Amino acid sequence: MGEGREMMRTLEEVVRQKGMTDPRLLDALAATPRELFVPPDVAWRAQFDEPIPIGHGQPTSQPSLVAEMIDALRLTGTEKVLEIGTGYGYQTALLAHMAARVYSVERHADLAEHARANLAAAGVTNAEVLVGDGTAGLPEHAPFDAVIVSAAAPEVPAPLASQLAEGGRLVIPVVRETSDIVTLYTKRRGELVELRRLTPAWFVPLIGEHTPAADT
Repeated sequence: MGEGREMMRTLEEVVRQKGMTDPRLLDALAATPRELFVPPDVAWRAQFDEPIPIGHGQPTSQPSLVAEMIDALRLTGTEKVLEIGTGYGYQTALLAHMAARVYSVERHADLAEHARANLAAAGVTNAEVLVGDGTAGLPEHAPFDAVIVSAAAPEVPAPLASQLAEGGRLVIPVVRETSDIVTLYTKRRGELVELRRLTPAWFVPLIGEHTPAADT
């Protein structure tokens, strides 16, 4: 998955090579020390562009993949964003740097607690982490200008699609035959429209009441 043991000091170059040149994204990456958002015993690995285990059989994704997903949202700084899968809060912090408000839903209470502490230590004040079923979204805070999902599903859960604002952008890894494909959608006339497929990757399954069943 990704760039192997690419040193984090070259992350900006890696991101630029992938075609991402948004200065706000590059600034967010530079301003967000990844070592604050991983377990302390593996903090030394934060310098590499690779996934890092965070418990519950799941990793925090490599920064270049996180950057690619965020870049696809085309954030300008005014948006309200819904994130599904907080983990240790690294992606949450990047989103908070680039958007007006971030609501993040994490299934595991202990990860959510770690994320809140990490975000507070990093001085992030415009992100809220909640424990719950990410497939249900947060209807009380909808609509969202952008939705980003850090787990794979056969298709977009219906509540997330309904909570996306008209003209908003949604990024989610979609389960395919040989790998998960990170896919970008928008909403037009109340319907989700696939815009493009970004990259193959591997993600943990999206678990929740509204996860569509995979074809058998």
